[in-house]
Amino acid sequence: MKKFLDIFPFPILIILALFLGTAPMGAQPHLLEKINMLMAGTLVKPLDIFDLLLHSAPIVLLILKSILFIKDRMQS
Repeated sequence: MKKFLDIFPFPILIILALFLGTAPMGAQPHLLEKINMLMAGTLVKPLDIFDLLLHSAPIVLLILKSILFIKDRMQS
């Protein structure tokens, strides 16, 4: 997992997380819309599930990379 996360530098993950987390800029972000659908139990269409995974993936990767980075810093 660490090798996979090392492929992505922090600035790229931050930009992707901000861009995909807030898209579209004018309306309610897709990520919030899909999370609301998940909480309401209406997230059933495959396209909606894919959309949730697509918009949340950079945020999840950024969190995992940050945790591993902090863990490595504490050990050394």
